[in-house]
Amino acid sequence: MKKNQKKKLLGLVLVVGALFLLSGCSVPTEEIDGVRKTIFIDADTSFMEMFQTEDWFQAIFVWPLAKIIEMTAPVIGVAGAIATVTFGVNIFVMIITLKPTLAQQRMTALQPEMNRITKKYEGKKDEASRMKQAQETQALYKKHDINPLTTILGTFVQFPVIFAIYHAVQRSQVVQEGTFLGLSLSQSPMNGLMDGQYLYILLFLVMLAAQFCSMKLPNAIVNYKAKKEAELHFRKFEKSPQPGGNMMIYMMAGMMLLAITWPAAMTIYWIISSTVMILKTLVLNFVFMKKPTL
Repeated sequence: MKKNQKKKLLGLVLVVGALFLLSGCSVPTEEIDGVRKTIFIDADTSFMEMFQTEDWFQAIFVWPLAKIIEMTAPVIGVAGAIATVTFGVNIFVMIITLKPTLAQQRMTALQPEMNRITKKYEGKKDEASRMKQAQETQALYKKHDINPLTTILGTFVQFPVIFAIYHAVQRSQVVQEGTFLGLSLSQSPMNGLMDGQYLYILLFLVMLAAQFCSMKLPNAIVNYKAKKEAELHFRKFEKSPQPGGNMMIYMMAGMMLLAITWPAAMTIYWIISSTVMILKTLVLNFVFMKKPTL
């Protein structure tokens, strides 16, 4: 198998695994009349009840978020409640993971320089060349005060929070009973289309557009800054390719298959979440990282 084929296969496996994890990440269910149904969190659900009957993750992370949605939905609507929780939690996470997140942004900004190092040693498989490539890469990281392990840690810290919001939206009783623009949030885009309610598909398309923009924006900013820096120093600008280009295509295709069948509440959540990611990317790059990296 060729190297490119291996990369594509690995990317496909990772995306399928991620989508599988996201679509079935142990949301508690119960059997009613022979059918497995989600256990919803309502006004009577207490912290101790969830801690004793379910697990610590659902009690400590999911229960508080579901309660916030429940308390704010009557005032600002279900979509507003989901937006409030998503924005609030993401701001909190951004604060506590600011250092590793900035390191991740600097790594993204260094992609053109990394590409030049890779191209320099392309086709050279001897031990000496590999050592030199590794040394140049490490020197680049050191110059810009980047620790790759720190960036990975920042990513893993966010996982429990992302899953907690996902579960809270799925399990909140007020969300399941709520509406948005006259649409039932428990209805899926597929069922809505079959019933002739085309607004579900509009929400679905907005979700895909928001997700696509959130995935493309970091690389677009990298190329924008690199182009400005190249013009400033009269250098030739080399456009940096989209990291994991094929993987992004697999991700979008997998998301389309998954999102067309999940409740509209999750579609709204994903639109809000992608919008938050876009805003975070803009803030990190143009507020916290004003100076050029290269």
